[in-house]
Amino acid sequence: MTNQLSLAGKPVSPPVVLAPMAGITNLPFRKLCREQGAGIYVCEMITTVALTERNPKTMRLIEFDPEEETRSLQLYGVDPEGVRKAVRMVVEEDLADHVDLNFGCPVPKVTRRGGGSALPWKRRLFREIVTAAVDTAAERGIPVTVKMRKGIDDDHLTYREAGLIAQDAGVAWVALHGRTAAERYSGTADWDAIADLKDLLDVPVLGNGDVWEADDAVRMAAQTGCDGVVVGRGCLGRPWLFGDLEAAFSGRETRLMPSLGEVAKVMLRHAQLLVEWIAGAESYEARRNIDAEEHGCREFRKHVAWYLKGFPVGGELRRELAMVSTLNELEDLLGKLDADAPFPVSTIGRPRGRTNSPGKVSLPDGWLDDRDDRTVPVGAEIDSSGG
Repeated sequence: MTNQLSLAGKPVSPPVVLAPMAGITNLPFRKLCREQGAGIYVCEMITTVALTERNPKTMRLIEFDPEEETRSLQLYGVDPEGVRKAVRMVVEEDLADHVDLNFGCPVPKVTRRGGGSALPWKRRLFREIVTAAVDTAAERGIPVTVKMRKGIDDDHLTYREAGLIAQDAGVAWVALHGRTAAERYSGTADWDAIADLKDLLDVPVLGNGDVWEADDAVRMAAQTGCDGVVVGRGCLGRPWLFGDLEAAFSGRETRLMPSLGEVAKVMLRHAQLLVEWIAGAESYEARRNIDAEEHGCREFRKHVAWYLKGFPVGGELRRELAMVSTLNELEDLLGKLDADAPFPVSTIGRPRGRTNSPGKVSLPDGWLDDRDDRTVPVGAEIDSSGG
């Protein structure tokens, strides 16, 4: 890395950012990761419409822990005026200290509306959105960053031109996932594209894609010259990865490989944090009808397979853990695990979370015809946050 990464004048050390992940990077998960190591921890994707209309679910998703020194909010929007209105709300109500713009989501329900990784193809529209966000956020000195992919597919790459446009608009940094939208989460991330963008831009460039271990992050930095790394699927079921990242970027060789008993303690704490968060949400409209403990445990279920990946745990016990409804039930089941089972080294460096095959990208009719058309597609905006 060539320079010390910073945000709003504050150093980001280690130069690590938690990628927004739908249904994952809520307040409890960010807290759990932050307890392991420093960095920037971004909330789930927030849509401009849901924010400005004060959707109850969205207002919960933008809650931050008092200990989060940098409140990072990722914003999704397709209409420049909608983005401007949402960022103004962030500014006037002091909702966040950092706004990240989503131009990387490859999910069909997003790209078929012209959003996410489809949007940079419309370079004028892209410029207007980024400029609207940067200019509005500047009123309170809030930095704006951009996260994007290489392009729609190999025949429609956008990252170089989009990077220059974002830089010209005044973003604090550009983060690049080394895959196209068509590649989704398949194959191997193209780190050469990250190096290419780093050579092209003057603003910091962050690399994203295939950072499964702390050593991958250091290798990416050395190979591409990027100023920081964005970590997504690699931390699923492994919040202690951020401790490894802090050690790696400090030059220490220490790496955490917790036993199954130690992992069980983290699992219980994760579930407890989810329950506490849901129970304490004043804006939770259904709290009278849904038990907070049951809801929190249900939210935790998706994490069970990630935490137990590679460990010797029988199928029946895994199924029971993935169906827990109370904290006592979870604690009892965790007590049945072999606490002394060592960390499964066979999982080191292996992909985690969702993987899929490449596929054709869903786009609005005629989307590829005119790159300079700044028309916002009808029905482009999404009214629910979190992906």
